[in-house]
Amino acid sequence: MQLHHAISFKSPIPPPPNYALSPSYPTTIHNPTSNHFCHSNRNIPSSSSSYYYYCSIFNCSAGIQIPLPKQQPLNSLSFCNSNNASSFDVDVDDDERLRNVGVIKEIDVATLGNLCVDIVLNVPRLPPKPLDQRKAYLDDVSKSPPDKRNWEAGGNCNMVIAAARLGLSCATIGHVGDEIYGQFLLDVLEDEGISVVRMDGENDEVSSSSAAYETLLCWVLVDPMQRHGFCSRADFSNEPAFVWMKKLSPEVKKAIKHSKILFCNGYGFDELAPSLLVSALEYAVEVGTSVFFDPGPRGKTLHSGSPDEQRALSKFLRMSDVLLLTSEEAESLTGIGNPVLAGQELLRRGTRMKWVIIKMGAKGSLLITTSSISCSPAFKVDVIDTVGCGDSFVAAIAFGFIHKMPLVHTLMIANAVGAATAMGCGAGRNVASLEQVIELVRRSDLNEDDSFWMDLLDKDLDVEQITLLSNMVINGSNGRLSRLCLEKVALEMLQKLEHVRSQKGVGGGAPYGYVLCQIYMEELEYLLSR
Repeated sequence: MQLHHAISFKSPIPPPPNYALSPSYPTTIHNPTSNHFCHSNRNIPSSSSSYYYYCSIFNCSAGIQIPLPKQQPLNSLSFCNSNNASSFDVDVDDDERLRNVGVIKEIDVATLGNLCVDIVLNVPRLPPKPLDQRKAYLDDVSKSPPDKRNWEAGGNCNMVIAAARLGLSCATIGHVGDEIYGQFLLDVLEDEGISVVRMDGENDEVSSSSAAYETLLCWVLVDPMQRHGFCSRADFSNEPAFVWMKKLSPEVKKAIKHSKILFCNGYGFDELAPSLLVSALEYAVEVGTSVFFDPGPRGKTLHSGSPDEQRALSKFLRMSDVLLLTSEEAESLTGIGNPVLAGQELLRRGTRMKWVIIKMGAKGSLLITTSSISCSPAFKVDVIDTVGCGDSFVAAIAFGFIHKMPLVHTLMIANAVGAATAMGCGAGRNVASLEQVIELVRRSDLNEDDSFWMDLLDKDLDVEQITLLSNMVINGSNGRLSRLCLEKVALEMLQKLEHVRSQKGVGGGAPYGYVLCQIYMEELEYLLSR
């Protein structure tokens, strides 16, 4: 039988001596600096950053190439993208190729849109609110190129970096330009072990040299009182920054299909058209990917925005699996002041909603389901900067969701990750590290306010069970209210986090190819049968 398709693995390190996917066929070794190729059946040189290794399964005349990242956990897969990041390229239609093949969701979390570079500046005063004055203010602070020391990865980078540091396999889907800011973002994400699936569009409306194609910059302005103001070019347009992007590419759909969670937030509407975001939502639902949605401050403006924005917001509120928002945002969407009752109302409106999570700052957080309410007070920390805390919190909620952790445990770790981020300065690479989270959980110092929680929960709540994390040594219950001992939960979470720490850095290189081989052998079989 003549084979017309095959799979080859590209890796920056050689396969091990017992590499046995197809030992009768040679490994191709490529030095990109000299563009020199050579072949070796068994005598594979030691690892060198100057070479890439293409390890073939079958000898073939045409093939599928799956480049591997520098270092990734064994359960990670990169699909993307850039000059520096890893990619997954095929020459057949993805839907057709996978039509009769079970999909393995090897990406834990993928974020959609809201990729930007934060330019963090100390300023004497925050920008004024009127748009014309705000535009003049931004023109003034941005007239000189910003010092690279003030650059930071922003937007959804905060969430995905925090998630990767918790040991989740992560990808981020969005647009970055080809200029120095875009390359900066790609470098930061690659260093954190995060794949990037680039949304570049397929049209002639904009060229890569156009200003409309450039990476979005967000100016993070900090006054002497440590208050923050935010400005970007998206603030001064009636259309999203990348309105020229009309549809989801096959690469984007591939990433969504192979992800367990797709995270979207309200700031995505500043970049992408409502119709495109809804397409991603509907496709995620179709392929069984759970949708997390955090409307953020944009929820209020979307609620009263254009008809397209209102329809898109309504769909996200109905079709998401997990909804995350602050108590103020919940009130703005429901008109209900009590965060528990507002969360229950949002849960009733959803057709697929599993969790509604209410963030309440220094007080803590709530997780509401159809049958229960879980409550976790916040940790006591010295707050330096709250930028990125909410994004870090979401990352830990995804961690608990994927690992099927008890609800109070999920809230507790999310509060810890958010609090650890607040102890630092800025977001991006400054979000919580795993070591900081472990130390905070080990200290287990809650900002407990029993009267606040009793007042909040002293309502006619239609649930079977209410659970409150508490510093109390002994578990106890009073009717529906159960108190769960913090010391017990912290011990269980420390074991989980220590396991994550022991696993970080495991994998990469040729053994990772074995995982990919298992995933794609069924696809190969389908291709060979065509």
